Amino acid sequence: MYVIFESGGKQFQASPGERLRLEKLDAEVGSEVQFDRVLLVHRDGKIQVGRPYLEGARVVGTVLEQDRDKKVLVFKKKRRKQYRRTHGHRQAFTAVTIDKIEGKG
Repeated sequence: MYVIFESGGKQFQASPGERLRLEKLDAEVGSEVQFDRVLLVHRDGKIQVGRPYLEGARVVGTVLEQDRDKKVLVFKKKRRKQYRRTHGHRQAFTAVTIDKIEGKG
């Protein structure tokens, strides 16, 4: 069984017990989060697809940690112009474990 859902403008495929790194969510560590923007549910060989979302279907998970990813360096340079800029970025993320899939299917 698996589900495809939307969170933070991105789509994720998940199964119960799986750990995902999602875009930062406003939730405390250890709290329960619910995702109701479910696009597809695959259960027992049957596939249900929403238009665009499945009504009554949701994904329930637990927040494991709030952290920031590894630093990505952005380096700009224009040759022969003495122009160089270095900029770093660390993307925030929320680690979530999927507990159950409820509803349709």
